[in-house]
Amino acid sequence: MSDTPPDRLSADPSSPFYDAALLERGVGIRFKGVEKNNVEEYCVSEGWVRVSVGKTRDRHGRPLTMKLQGSVEPYFRDQAG
Repeated sequence: MSDTPPDRLSADPSSPFYDAALLERGVGIRFKGVEKNNVEEYCVSEGWVRVSVGKTRDRHGRPLTMKLQGSVEPYFRDQAG
């Protein structure tokens, strides 16, 4: 595995940008310089994150999300090994 996270990653298994191995390794997100723990999806090149809004769910059982624009800095929480 590389030491740089992908440009786009999603925590939703039905998304084409979902990668279980990367999520298991642990990806952290700094959004506008602030650590975010509720990110459901991000895209570095387009500069946005989708964060979950509380514990509210939609009719399909997925968390309700809100799209925020700004600088996104993904990183791995642990070392490759």
